[in-house]
Amino acid sequence: MDSASSISANLNNIPVLNGSNFKKWKEHVMIVLGCMDLDYALREDRPVPLTKESLAYQRGSFEKWERSNRMSLMIMKHSISDTIRGLIPEETDAKKFLDQIADRFTANEKVETSIILTKLVSMRYNEKGNIREYIMEMSNLVTRLKAFKLEFSEAILVHLVLISLPAQFNQLKMSYNTQKEIWTFNELIAQCVQEEGRLKQDIIESAHLASNYQINDTNKKRKWINKDMKNSSHGTSQQMEQQKQDKVITCFFCKKTDGHVKKNCPKYFNWRIKKDLPKDPVVN
Repeated sequence: MDSASSISANLNNIPVLNGSNFKKWKEHVMIVLGCMDLDYALREDRPVPLTKESLAYQRGSFEKWERSNRMSLMIMKHSISDTIRGLIPEETDAKKFLDQIADRFTANEKVETSIILTKLVSMRYNEKGNIREYIMEMSNLVTRLKAFKLEFSEAILVHLVLISLPAQFNQLKMSYNTQKEIWTFNELIAQCVQEEGRLKQDIIESAHLASNYQINDTNKKRKWINKDMKNSSHGTSQQMEQQKQDKVITCFFCKKTDGHVKKNCPKYFNWRIKKDLPKDPVVN
């Protein structure tokens, strides 16, 4: 029971070969077969067929190889998707079967290498995420390329990261290019995180200054408007007063405009005398 559970657990550790994970699949297959002591047929060529004259150790080696070959084929075929399994010719030799699969995926590895490399050199930081995670993503692509025998030094990775940063990081780039020391990968991350923090703080301070400037400008405009309204109101009062002063006073009796009114009009006074009326009219 324990043996069956162990075999099942080992088989579950092998990812299904789906066309883009050959190296990972092969690595897990070799580990599982090695742990189960079933990789003998993958390490040794098929022994010569047995004869009546074969010795006991030869029979033992042949039986060991036969069991390893049979179990290896079963385990490998079990972990391959039906689509890919149909593209691989039938083979009774586990080692040759594994070689056929490797040959089938050699072209795919070249395509995947090209895809990863293109993504790596075209990456640009858009400041929307976390710069530490962004740099780690670039490092992961470099690690994946190592599996295809395409290696980048740490110094090249540092340059690739700096090149991919936007213009806001120009001060950091200039600082690196003007010094003799070459940053390690960890130093690069630390410098970029620090610079990102400084840039974010500058943005916050700029926004605060802009907000204060807008408030002050609004207050000034309000003062100017109030001052203009006050001056306008004062000017209107003065104009009305001046209009009153400039208004022409006309005598209703003699129609003269020299500033006297009817009750003070000489002609009106004489007229009242002629009419035998009181000299001073009664003002109601």
